[in-house]
Amino acid sequence: MLLEKLLESIDFDALVGVQLDMEISGLCYDSRKAKPGDLFVCVKGYESDGHKYAKSAVEKGAVAIVCEDNVDIDIPKIFVGNSRKAMSYLSACFYGYPSTKLRSIGITGTNGKTSTTTMIKSILEECGYKVGLIGTNNIMIGAREYPSERTTPDSLEFNQLLYKMVEEKVDYLVMEVSSHSLYLDRVAEIQFDVGGITNITQDHLDFHKTMEAYTDAKCMLFGKSDLCILNEDDERFKYMKSKVTSKLLTYGMEKGDVSAHEINVSDSGVSYTVKYGEETVRINLPLPGEFMVKNSLLAIAVALSLKIPFPFIKNALKKQSGIKGRVEKVETGTDYTVIIDYAHTPDGLLNVIESLNKIKKGRLITLFGCGGDRDKTKRPQMAKIATENSDFVIITSDNPRTEDPSLIIKDIVEGVTKDNYTTVENRKEAIAFALDMAKAGDIVLLAGKGHETYQIIGKEKKHFDEREIVLGILSE
Repeated sequence: MLLEKLLESIDFDALVGVQLDMEISGLCYDSRKAKPGDLFVCVKGYESDGHKYAKSAVEKGAVAIVCEDNVDIDIPKIFVGNSRKAMSYLSACFYGYPSTKLRSIGITGTNGKTSTTTMIKSILEECGYKVGLIGTNNIMIGAREYPSERTTPDSLEFNQLLYKMVEEKVDYLVMEVSSHSLYLDRVAEIQFDVGGITNITQDHLDFHKTMEAYTDAKCMLFGKSDLCILNEDDERFKYMKSKVTSKLLTYGMEKGDVSAHEINVSDSGVSYTVKYGEETVRINLPLPGEFMVKNSLLAIAVALSLKIPFPFIKNALKKQSGIKGRVEKVETGTDYTVIIDYAHTPDGLLNVIESLNKIKKGRLITLFGCGGDRDKTKRPQMAKIATENSDFVIITSDNPRTEDPSLIIKDIVEGVTKDNYTTVENRKEAIAFALDMAKAGDIVLLAGKGHETYQIIGKEKKHFDEREIVLGILSE
């Protein structure tokens, strides 16, 4: 593509040594992946600055750079105010604006994004549509699955994915939209047909600093959506509603445009009556936990906004199978139950504990830790929730990253309110401890890792799949 064409997509401050008829064969922001003919974008990150690697990219064949600051290299330069945002628009342009060729649904929120997007995908597929999914657990194009590095990819990978989806004749894009991706302009160029939110509770304050800033980042989705769907049960509903300038649809427990009534929770799932206008339909969802009602309500609201009839919605939801790392039961062959869940926030942990308390026959044994280099304020909060609502708690390590695991545990323990806990720093040993103390009818909840099959210690990602570990311990 000619550089002149690419430059039409962005606002730039200055051009130095640029020839508009220069041919650009690709885009790149990681110098290790630079190829001859690339336009290299110098992105300022939180741990590294792409300007430092521009020379390396040029040595590998990059023919021009996009930068915020001057780089002492004799090469064509395009100066911009925000290189990360520029990369989003450049990527969209280079791949032919693929988001405009798909109907798109974006779901944000603190908890429940993965479950909700999975249900939306199932409903659309029940209608015969081909669906692309981008989320925390994985990326899917139809039935094919690809690994996911983060909830929402960087803008270059994002547009590459959308381009592939267009090539493979995908009808709908369903994606999780993180607060980071909104704030950091990873999805700057896309306009969603529908944007929905699950809830807003404390998370990512290491990045956003305050709940107000975190909420505002989430609300950025509303300015990028033709229709917004809000949760009336969320304590920030009124504030979020004030941010909506497009069409609005709401949902909630016994209130909202789409509402749930006559809720029944069992160990095999949930059932409830959904009301929309004059229509009422009984929904059976084989996923445990009352919080799944709210997630499915958002999925239903999205489907109804797309004019999908209730029979398709009902059939898709009753076919739902377990979602990896979301109240996932491990088949152990024991007389107690082992559940793996991604709950890593105070609200997420409370939701899953409350749900399991309603179906337990014995004790609830909760094992959890908190991630290093992340929001420290939630550590004692999670300890308080776990100890007050579980029969026994094992506090252990999660992804300590560059923090000392023992100091993370010390922060957590400050929040305990009952003498019903122990600490076991090594997570594998902690799991063995939990399984050893479990008796008939007990539920052992392994919280925090969910779908993850690794543990980050220092800056090294080590294989750590709790399913394998549980079965390995039991076989020994």
